[in-house]
Order: sequence, then C-alpha cells, then structure tokens
Amino acid sequence: MANNPHTTPNSGKPNDTDFKTTEHSKAEHLEKYRSDATGHDLRTNHGARIADNHNSLKAGERGPTLLEDFIFREKLNHFDNERIPERIVHARGAAAHGYFQPYDNAAQYSKAGLFQDSGKKTPVFVRFSTVQGARGSNDTVRDVRGFATKFYTDEGNWDLVANNMPVFFIQDAIKFPDFVHAVKPEPHNEIPQGQSAHDTFWDFVSLMPESTHMVLWTMSDRAFPRHYRNMEGFGVHTFRLIDRQGKARFVKFHWKPLAGTCSLIWDEAQKLWGRDPDFNRRMMWEDIENGDFLEYEFGIQVVEEEDEHKFDFDLLDPTKLIPEELVPVIPIGKMVLNRNPDNYFAETEQVAFNPAHIVPGIDFSNDPLLQGRLFSYLDTQMLRLGGPNFHEIPINQPVCPFHNNQRDSMHRQTINKGQASYEPNSIDGGWPSETPPGPEHGGFESYQERIDARKIRARSPSFGDHYSQATLFWNSQTEVEKEHIIAAYTFELSKVQRPWIRERVIKEILPNIDLELARRVGENHGIEAPSQKPAPAEELGTSSQLESPALSLMARLPGNIQYRKVAILVADGVDGDQVEALKKKLEAEGAQGMVIAPSMAPVTAAGGKSVTPDAMLNGMPSVAVDAVVVPGGSDSVTALAQSGQGRYYVQEAYKHLKAIAAVGEGKMLLDAADVPTGEEGVLTGAKVDDVFTPLRDAMAQHRVWARDSKANDMPA
Repeated sequence: MANNPHTTPNSGKPNDTDFKTTEHSKAEHLEKYRSDATGHDLRTNHGARIADNHNSLKAGERGPTLLEDFIFREKLNHFDNERIPERIVHARGAAAHGYFQPYDNAAQYSKAGLFQDSGKKTPVFVRFSTVQGARGSNDTVRDVRGFATKFYTDEGNWDLVANNMPVFFIQDAIKFPDFVHAVKPEPHNEIPQGQSAHDTFWDFVSLMPESTHMVLWTMSDRAFPRHYRNMEGFGVHTFRLIDRQGKARFVKFHWKPLAGTCSLIWDEAQKLWGRDPDFNRRMMWEDIENGDFLEYEFGIQVVEEEDEHKFDFDLLDPTKLIPEELVPVIPIGKMVLNRNPDNYFAETEQVAFNPAHIVPGIDFSNDPLLQGRLFSYLDTQMLRLGGPNFHEIPINQPVCPFHNNQRDSMHRQTINKGQASYEPNSIDGGWPSETPPGPEHGGFESYQERIDARKIRARSPSFGDHYSQATLFWNSQTEVEKEHIIAAYTFELSKVQRPWIRERVIKEILPNIDLELARRVGENHGIEAPSQKPAPAEELGTSSQLESPALSLMARLPGNIQYRKVAILVADGVDGDQVEALKKKLEAEGAQGMVIAPSMAPVTAAGGKSVTPDAMLNGMPSVAVDAVVVPGGSDSVTALAQSGQGRYYVQEAYKHLKAIAAVGEGKMLLDAADVPTGEEGVLTGAKVDDVFTPLRDAMAQHRVWARDSKANDMPA
C-alpha cells in the first residue's frame, strides 16, 4: 500500500512508547474516578448543595408535588435508570483485579509486549460467571462458568474470554441464538432459572449431535466448582500467536489453578442454593480480603501450522479439544488475583469483554464460532452500555494512550482538541498517525493467511465427528465421576416432561458415547437402550487414544489443605486446649479453623476460658466447609448430640464425603448421629495429634471418595 504524503512523516517509527504499564497501572488509572463522600456536603449532580433530602417540594404540606422540584426529579430520574440491560448470557458474575507475569519462555512464541519481560507485571481484571441464569440466580447451579480476563497491556487491551470447559455446544455461531433460546428459562413461564433441566434444552441438544461432547462436560462435576481458585479456564477456540520473526503458530489457551482442581458434590451444590446462593463470589471476596489470593498458571498448547491437519479431529472445531497427551500444555506465565473491586456496578457489571480485542502478536483462526463472536460481542456491548463509547467507562479503558478520529455519540466523555477528525489531514499535523507493523511497538497487522475458496454455506466434513471426544472424556473419568455423570443425566431427564425427548437422548445420543452409560440412564427411566451404537460411522468418528487422564478432575487434586475451611463444633464445656491446638495446626497448614457453636454467644470452655464462635451451626452449615472436627469436653458434646442441628451437621458432612474427626468424647456426637466410625475418613482419637495427620491427608484428596457408594444411605 502506497504511503500517504500527509501521514508518512509521522509513520516512520512508533510514538508514545515511553508509556509502560506496571502491576498497579490500572489501580492508579482508576484512582481519578474513585469518589469518597467522607467530609463532603450533599449536593446535586451539578453541584448545588441540598438543604432537605427528606421532603419533595409541594404546594402546601399535604399538597401535590411540584414539577419544578429539580432535586427530586434528578434523584428519581437517576434511580429509575440505575439498571442497565443485563447480559443475555453470563449475567451473574463476580470479579477481581490482579496481575499477569510472563515466564522467560513466553517471548519465543509471541511478539506481544506482555510476554517479553519476565519481570513485568501487567494488570488484569477477571470476571467469573454462570451462563444460563439471570443476575439474581444462584452461584452453585449446574452450568458452564465464564472465565474472562482483560489484560491492560502497553499495546492496548487484550480480552481472553474463556470458559471453565474446553469445548462448546455448537460448531457455528449462526446456531448461538438457537442454543441460548433453548437453554434459557422457557418463554411461557420463565422456568427454570439458572438450570438446564427442562424440555427446550434437551430437545435442542438431542437434535444436535455436535453438542454431545459439551453436554457430557456439563453433566460432570466440572459444572459446579468448589471455588473459583479450583477452576480451570480454557480459551475454547484455536488462536494464533505471531512471533517477532512473523512466524505464526496455532495455540489453545489454558488457565491452570495452582490450588488444584475440585468441585462440589451435586447434592451439596443444591443445598447451597438456599443456604448461601452467593457461595462462590463470597468465598473469592473473603479470601482476597484475607490475603489468600487466587493464583493460576497460564499455558498454551502449540501446534505448528504445518501440523494443522495431523490430528483425527479439526483444530477449527470448537466442540473438540486437543488431548494434553498429544500436545502438552506449556506454562508461559502466572496470574494472581489480589484485589477486590471498589464498586460492583462500576467495575464488575460495566466491564465489557470482546474476543476481538487483541494486540500485535495475537490473532484469530477460522473457527466459525469464534468468527461469529468477533461480531456479536461488540454488538452486545453497544446495546448494554448505551452506545459505542463504552470503551470510555473507566474499567474498560486501556491504560496506554489511545487516540483516533472517532467522535460524539451517546455518553461521550473525551473532550477532543483539534479541528481534524479525519485521516489523512494536514490541519493537525497529520496526527494521530498510523504505525507500521514491526517486531516491537508495531501497529497491528492481521496474519496474512492465504485463502482460495468459494463463498459457500457449508461445513467441512472434518467437523462431522460428533462422538469420539465425548467417548474419550467418558473413558477418562474415574468410577466415582462416572457415577456422578449417570446421576446427572438421570436427574436432568427426570425434569423433561415430553417422553419422546427423554427417549431420544437415551436411544439416539447416549449410546454413541458409551453403551453402559446409556443402559444405566435408561434403566433409571424405564427405557431400554440399544445394544449397538446407532450413529453412522462418520459421526462416531475415531480417536487415536482411548483415554486422557488429564480430563479427570482427579488429575489435579489440591494435594494439600491450603485455603480449606474446617468446622470445629463447640458448646459450653468444650475442651478449650483442643480447640486452640486444632486452630494452630490448621493455620500452620494454610487452612482455617472455624469455631461453630449453637449461637453467637461466647462459649465457656471446661476450664472457664471464653471461646468466641466464628459462626452458628445454621449460619455456617457443613456445605460451606471442607471438613468437620468435634473436640472433646463431655458437656459440649452432650449438648451437640442432643441438638438436631448438631447431629445433622455431621450427618450431612458424612453424606458429602468430607473428612470428619472426633477427639476424646467427641465420638459421642458421631454415635448419636449414626455416623459410622472406623471407616476411611471418619477419624477418632484421644488427642488432637492422634487425628490431625490422617485428617490432613484425607482433606488433601478433597473428599473421601471411597465413601461415595455409601453416601445415599445417610438420610441427611
């Protein structure tokens, strides 16, 4: 392309390159927008002091309110418009600030500035979310979780809009409205909220074999993470990274939690809906406030362009993943979330992500779902946030300078100087000007992929395999995880009112994943599953491997008890020394001992010392903790054993496979609750030292999986 004579003098080299982000750049940038009312008078939005904020202006004390009351009208008008349209999907979210720091090896894969210096910390803002429910739905529903990260880099914002599952329900974005319409609450009664257990969802996915792989992930324990710190993130699509020499490579993006992966149990997740619907967001908020930051390793799977077609699946198919045994995940950086937002609406609700927000060194692939998202997100944010100036909302602004010739429209904040709002120009010296592409500080240049094809509405035959990776996922699960998946399909289909939809899932979809899976779910519904896979060979597909252990949550169990919360059940007469010893030992392991009592009144220990409860039995239920310990003290244990809440507490913990320990007389509570002692994960001993090590080891495995087959025997 020929240089324009008016812009060439300004295009020979990059400008404004002395600006460098730091870990705290975004916090410093937001500081000018923060407002603290301490010590200030009450005023209108335009600065007039308010003398009376309790009474509107009336024609007499009992007369009508006057139209001229500008204070009342301004206040009410702003209130009437406080809510913006919520997101159609991912409406319920929670977010945190933090930073990303690359490893030394990152620069070899991409020229993007945030990867070049291993000492550099780039500020980030991460929003976790559920997909189906509205803003007022629950945290722990069975659903996909969003994992969206905004990197505030020197070169502009990069939005990695990821999920906690590596694949998706559809292959082409033209089907996205259909999928969302099907999974959202049914239009005639707005039921169910935040769930997929209903006719329209199962009708759609049973008619779309391409959705089978993702549905199986959603029926697994991945659908209700214990904590955002225990949740993996996946970019889903295949992207490109461009290095400093201009060489492109295909990549898949991964977030690996350093705290390990684990999830809630389905029954536990359901009970949390009523007891603490804000469970996930509350835990993240409180942990960050307490200094227990969330940490993730950032990794990539790299495929050279010449190897694009060497797999038995298509890299551009968003319903497929690359098994880690075929292409290992290479860690290239670390992210730490260490600061909570100051204001939920201004930051978490108004943040606008878009996968089209990339920087030099990152580019797209031809994944047809990704291609549609590049259009859809911009369109959505313009509607939600009142026009094309949503980038001027503080949380969305890049921290590097940004100048262009865009002007006006709704909610414009920038006061642009200069007469020229066009390019090229000579009136304002040609500014702002283009920057040529380059290995450093260069302008963005799209990867020059060669395309020679006809315009056509079709899909490649390589997208035709709908079942092989669903089978791979099923084969990769432990026996416990498989039982949970069977139970999930059984429950979900029990909510489907139309029998032919249930039959279609059991007879035409599940057998293509695994015949035993179909048989077990079919038995639970009184439907006979076929003895052979009914799908044609091209849909069944082939896989070069039978299983991938990395696809099991058990592959990355925490291995320690850091960040875990342990309930210590007490009442008057408890052995105070044992309580103190437990708390100290737990703290030394990075865990937190929570003193739980019948009420919030101080408890008098056996020696007369006062013990302050952290919560009540019904205020911090067993579903909100990771293990339970009952210290000794006969009066304390007797009181707990005579309490329905006390017995239920340990029964419920047993049902949810949590480690339980009783010290000394504490065993009396387990006996009163009919919790069997002497089996794995139910520990008794005369002293704290007798139970602590096996308690710690059991907690490090997240749950006592050997108890899974017995869990339903407990009536809690």
